[in-house]
Amino acid sequence: MSARVRGAALALVVLLLAACTSMPTSGPVVRSDVVVSDEGRADPLPEGPQAGAGPVDIVQSFLIAGANGFQGEFVTAREYLAGDARQSWKPLAGVVVAGALTYSTTSKTQVTVDVPVLARVDGDGRYTEAPPDARESVTYDLVRNSEGEWRISGVPDGLVLAKPVFDARFRSASIYFLSADETFLVPETRWLPEDKLPTHVMKALLAGPSPWLRDAVVTAIPDGTQLKPEAIVVTGAGVAEVGVEPAATVLAAQRKLFLAQINASLRLLPGVGSVQVTAGGVNGVILEGAATLDQGPMPDVPIEMLQAGKLVALAGNGVKPVDGIGSLEGLGIRYPARDEDGDVRVGVSGGSSLVTLPSGGKAGTTLLTGSDLVAPSVDRFGWAWTATTADGLVAGRTGAKPVSITADFLQGRQVRSVRVARDGTRVAVISSGADGVAVDVGAVVRDANGAPQQIGEVIRAGSLLTDATSLVWKDESTLAVIGRSAGTLAVHLVPVSGPTVALPEVADLDALAGGSVPYVTTTDGTLRRYTASSWAAVPGVEGVMDPSFPG
Repeated sequence: MSARVRGAALALVVLLLAACTSMPTSGPVVRSDVVVSDEGRADPLPEGPQAGAGPVDIVQSFLIAGANGFQGEFVTAREYLAGDARQSWKPLAGVVVAGALTYSTTSKTQVTVDVPVLARVDGDGRYTEAPPDARESVTYDLVRNSEGEWRISGVPDGLVLAKPVFDARFRSASIYFLSADETFLVPETRWLPEDKLPTHVMKALLAGPSPWLRDAVVTAIPDGTQLKPEAIVVTGAGVAEVGVEPAATVLAAQRKLFLAQINASLRLLPGVGSVQVTAGGVNGVILEGAATLDQGPMPDVPIEMLQAGKLVALAGNGVKPVDGIGSLEGLGIRYPARDEDGDVRVGVSGGSSLVTLPSGGKAGTTLLTGSDLVAPSVDRFGWAWTATTADGLVAGRTGAKPVSITADFLQGRQVRSVRVARDGTRVAVISSGADGVAVDVGAVVRDANGAPQQIGEVIRAGSLLTDATSLVWKDESTLAVIGRSAGTLAVHLVPVSGPTVALPEVADLDALAGGSVPYVTTTDGTLRRYTASSWAAVPGVEGVMDPSFPG
């Protein structure tokens, strides 16, 4: 292979990484309203080692072979390896998503690759975005074989993919677990190989949640449950046939919840229109009677905001006062927030008091006080979250004492924004500290009455951002964040696990409201809606601020 051809191929190459320094559901068949077409993809055949190739050529060709080795179990790529490395190398133990690569010969038997790191994905599919300008070096040791040809003798486990290759070979998938009260399906995003994706998803579900989520969710999948056969078959009609065993264990499980998790995790994958689950293998007992659990983004409800000291909602080509809300005059209310039913409505009064809004002819009450309270977030248990300069994360609820929420990751940091996910199980926090601004997502541990007690281990999202001021949940797995990655402040879509995407900039951007359609307000009181890849002013709406959706 010529150097020119090889160089072109490397634009789409997969590189090996040195040891990283680092939903209603029904019975046996659940049908989707969406018909998915999968016309397949023609993959290039990987090429084996060429006679007389030098060390750099061997490393480059090995990387090309690895890029095209997914369907063939990386057999050709292993031909470039020497000795025990051929069998011991684990290509899917981890992935680095890389930018343009630079090669250098550090000795007669060593080739070093300089890798600009865009993201890392561990062997279980957990994606972590890298901060700007992250880099690392990968060194390959080579030896001559008995025929005098160069081969790679020291191969670290894992792959590093050029971004176009990663985008082509991997897919994000939601693995669903259960909220602690077993009423919500809680997603955890994993990035898994596109080849045999349903099998990878099911194995991730059987393995259970990641450590950061484990203390706040449960699973109805019994310990020891295995796939039988080991690969899920998707029929021509789009039915994913899932066999699980041992039958006795599976049949004794909480079947309704068990099926709800499996169906939710599989039924929206490409090419899957329905799911059939059997205990004791695909010819065993068909499992029926799945639970109907809540999940997904919030329902479509009107956006609310403040206008001239009143709480108003978008209605047609203008706004109207929100029914039942009393006068806010003299209260200095900012940052209105509510639950989905509108039964719990709060705001920040005078910057230092979290209060319920006057409604039904009754005056509001103070839930808690503190300095420089951030915009509140109301969870599905009726707790209103905020943060103070002195106490960090706190929450209040009518008829209950305020609670201070333990969050070790916030020690020495100042909270800028907090937002609880619709499932009440996950929370996203923007904080600032000596090392800059961070967007973290953690799991909420509650007591038996649903009061938030603790946030344990967190995962970092949006590492590409160099600044961030506020956030909301756009959907069940994606945040919308006002922040800076380049240029001026802009709204960014930040997956809990995935790459950050900047939306078009908005002049004089002020505040953000989340939902399937994001809204922003500007400092002059204009309300804008994101549609068709641009921010369009909403007609008939002027002089507004602090837009909000439930949550």
